[in-house]
Amino acid sequence: MKTTIQVTSVLLIGLAAAVQAADIAQLPKLPPAPATAPDWLIDAASYKAGVYRTDKPDEIVLGNGLIRRTFRLAPNAATVGFDNLVTGQALLRSVRAEAAVTIDGVHYDVGGLVGQPNQAFILPEWIDALKADPKALKFTGFEVGEPEERFAWKRVRPHAPDAVWPPKGIYLRMDYEMPRESAATKTDSGEVRKKITVSVHYELYDGIPCMSKWITVDNGTDKPITVDRFTSEILAVVEAASLVCPDFRMPQERADVAGRYPRPNIHVETDFAFGSFTPEFANAHVVHWGPDPKYSQQVNYARITPCLLRVSPTHGPAQEVAPGEEFVSCRAFILPYDSYDRDRQSLTLCRMVRTLAPWVTENPLMLHVRSADWNTVQRALDQCAEVGFEMAIMSFGSGFNTLNISDDNLAYANKIADYAKERGVEVGSYSLLSSANAGADNIVPLEGVPVTHGRCPSLASPWGRDYFHRLDTFYRKSGFTLLEHDGSYPGDVDTKARPPFYRGEQDSRWVQWRIIADFYKRCRAQGIFLNVPDQYFLNGTNKCGMGYREVAWSLPRAQQVIITRQNIYDGTWYKTPSMGWMFVPLTQYHGGGAAATIEPLDEHLDHYQRMLTSNLALGVQACYRGPRLYDTDRTKAMVKQRVDWFKKYRAILESDMIHGRRADGRDIDWMLHVNPKLQQKGMLVVFNPLKETVKRTLKVNLYYTGLTDTAEIRQEEGAPKSYTLARDYSVEIPVEIEAEGFAWFVVE
Repeated sequence: MKTTIQVTSVLLIGLAAAVQAADIAQLPKLPPAPATAPDWLIDAASYKAGVYRTDKPDEIVLGNGLIRRTFRLAPNAATVGFDNLVTGQALLRSVRAEAAVTIDGVHYDVGGLVGQPNQAFILPEWIDALKADPKALKFTGFEVGEPEERFAWKRVRPHAPDAVWPPKGIYLRMDYEMPRESAATKTDSGEVRKKITVSVHYELYDGIPCMSKWITVDNGTDKPITVDRFTSEILAVVEAASLVCPDFRMPQERADVAGRYPRPNIHVETDFAFGSFTPEFANAHVVHWGPDPKYSQQVNYARITPCLLRVSPTHGPAQEVAPGEEFVSCRAFILPYDSYDRDRQSLTLCRMVRTLAPWVTENPLMLHVRSADWNTVQRALDQCAEVGFEMAIMSFGSGFNTLNISDDNLAYANKIADYAKERGVEVGSYSLLSSANAGADNIVPLEGVPVTHGRCPSLASPWGRDYFHRLDTFYRKSGFTLLEHDGSYPGDVDTKARPPFYRGEQDSRWVQWRIIADFYKRCRAQGIFLNVPDQYFLNGTNKCGMGYREVAWSLPRAQQVIITRQNIYDGTWYKTPSMGWMFVPLTQYHGGGAAATIEPLDEHLDHYQRMLTSNLALGVQACYRGPRLYDTDRTKAMVKQRVDWFKKYRAILESDMIHGRRADGRDIDWMLHVNPKLQQKGMLVVFNPLKETVKRTLKVNLYYTGLTDTAEIRQEEGAPKSYTLARDYSVEIPVEIEAEGFAWFVVE
């Protein structure tokens, strides 16, 4: 349980469930909204989270000036309001249960109020008349505290200077007991059943319109219980659009039409995520936007408008909870957007991730060493130190075996790590999991459902247990501080029982997720950097792929440059620059021959520089894979110059971006880094892919730099020029870029 800084007990008295107003009175009064408020994306300092009382004796509010969630506590506890304070819009249209659980085969709503006459909107007088469902779990009290870290973060390398862990904000726990009218469970009597309690937990964070929510189930009985299913969030929200369409008779037609409906402008993700580079697809098995069967007033004849949010795993979890133990659900993170502008949504999402997973701002420059031969490794580490690279990885195909925990291999790993440490370089290695072949220990999928990567070992099998034992042992004893974990667990369901860990279909996904998530949390606590091609950021990983296709690096070099910037432009809608890695194969990769290859480096120096610049100028680290970083003094000087430039402007280059013009090889492309907290509040980076000099005047909006009247803008290291911002915060900047060149402009 949380350590609370303030405890408020609320007692329910008899069937009337009257709330002791004196207890709620201990909370501060909900303050009035200020007459004017700054844009939180520019200045979030005033948006502090708190739990407040209102003028209603049985009502509390969880709010931070950006979003507000209102609860009635009698005759049962329920969310009766959810408001976007930036837009002034009510998000909630109907009151539902706070959560739901199925225990030992019996379904229970957790809290909630019933009797709303119209599901399209909520009137205050309706709230006063709502009743408690006698079959739902009953609210018994709440506690208020501060957010605690979900797991430890050992800080061993540079990260964003304003990174805070755990995030600042407020914590609220609301407790519920079994109803008096309850179906039988494995327990013997109503009095025993009352010892099963469900708590609903909320965190609201300072400075962002985001809250998290999860549930726990405490087994206070003397017998085990099984949590078959749970739904940790149920929100009946206002639909994004009211679309009249016929009641389709064919199920597939109805499904196709429903899939085209716009969803409410709310981002939702969980830490129970896997199988994708992007949060929406990684959470498709647990975050569900669907029709609301109670909403008979909607204009859609088929009643398939997606306006009911449910956070609930599609399988299980089917977890047995021993006497005196607690089941903890996954966490949902709810982020209402305040605009449909794509850049603003991108900045909002990136701010959320920086707040909830600040380790993603670690962003070391890394070389993938293709050979584990000592001479090659020694030269690679020397070169990293000389040009300013910060990390070397024993790459896939290098011959280094991370799973080999023999004394000889650990001694060699320590030799590498010690040599690297002397030069101020970190070192790590690669390991393949998901598509590895474990033979009889591979997952047995559902009939007709392919395994994500063709095959995947069960993480609870003897092979899987031995695998994680070897990884834990290696990283505890080797001195290595990076793991590139290729093919992490992608969410495959296993139908084969793996006692004592899981019984099969219903609990296999939950157990395997917990195994790998706990492993990543251990790594985060040890300071191990994690490259993982999957959406495990909320469980401690640092990077996944920005979004590329490996065969693209077999294309001719000039095409690779354009695709690099396209991939970064597209990937940074969903990621900060530091969250996604790119790829620069220095030797041949997936074919392509000499036309696709950078080695010999000095012979393709212009291309090598363009690849370095295309990544570093956009704040992105690539996996530079080869035996070396330079082959001549000229190449060394070029790489060092690019790295030195990046490090000089690192803070602004690793800041979030406004998307200008996407690369297409037909004209200049550009993006704008913005960070109102820095002295250098913006950096415009412009690329010219054409074979002739280009002169253009770019209209660039500086709103998210935080500047309002004037801006000092200099081209590269030249003298600054003063610009007056137009009413829309834009300036017009003349640019002249040589053929296949690059230019940058600092905004202060």
